[in-house]
Amino acid sequence: MSRTFAVGDVHGCDVALETLLTTLDLREGESLVQLGDLCDRGPDTARAIDLLIALGEEIDLHVILGNHDEMFLGALGRPGFRNFGANWEAFGGKETLASYGGSPKDVPEEHLRFLESARTIVERGSDIFVHAMIEPALPLSEQEGHILRWEKLTYDEPPPPNGRRVVCGHTAQSSGEPRVWPGWCCIDTKVYAPDGWITALEISPDGNDRIWQANQRGDARGPFDLARFEDRG
Repeated sequence: MSRTFAVGDVHGCDVALETLLTTLDLREGESLVQLGDLCDRGPDTARAIDLLIALGEEIDLHVILGNHDEMFLGALGRPGFRNFGANWEAFGGKETLASYGGSPKDVPEEHLRFLESARTIVERGSDIFVHAMIEPALPLSEQEGHILRWEKLTYDEPPPPNGRRVVCGHTAQSSGEPRVWPGWCCIDTKVYAPDGWITALEISPDGNDRIWQANQRGDARGPFDLARFEDRG
């Protein structure tokens, strides 16, 4: 049976991403939704993007635009993206530029187009995949970009209607473990921190979802039943 995964924030941590993808051993016909923030903070944004571009040639890959990806595109003057100026470099953009040799002119057009093609929301069955969060009271068609990419979770958010679940990143979990409560699953586990991990959520048709993780040292762990992380805040 074909598998579906969601992968949380990468933040330029190429070794962690490569280790995770090797562990998952994805095959043709399987799906992966990457929840955004490919860029910034970690050592090699350029290679992380290369890994996902290559993966997209083999499987059904969907990438969501994160706020750091948005800042990167704005800093490089891409139409339709706000330029955050020095704020971008202060929040990890300096490391991103270094991974391309230090100059914006050395960023390949292929990488910029890859990020520009990223989506804001992906839906699969009862799951809603976004970078940051949604406003549960609003239809998905009316969600605002600031909420989707920038708003931090409070963990008091009510579940979306009709038994749906939001799978998101953005709000970094310093525990290194996903945060799960009714209708929500946050899998940003702060991969760029010394003790951080990148997290994949394997979505099972029988409801027994599992968690896989890897870190920038090349370690992998899991799978763990998602249920073990429920309401552990």
